Amino acid sequence: MRQQPTIRIPLGILALLTALLIYGVLVARYIAPMIGSWPALGQTPIYVLLGVVWLLPLRRFLIWMETGRWG
Repeated sequence: MRQQPTIRIPLGILALLTALLIYGVLVARYIAPMIGSWPALGQTPIYVLLGVVWLLPLRRFLIWMETGRWG
């Protein structure tokens, strides 16, 4: 357990929010126009996949925020 405060957590939260904002803008800018004319049932799996894929690197990132190590 860490005894001293660390700057990694506030910086990590800011980095995470920035990355999610960029990811959302990229999806809205490039993916939405490509699949916007598809039926809703065709768009749904794409948006579900894109909504989950950002979670993949999150575990290691949260470990880094807490411990300073990537694994």
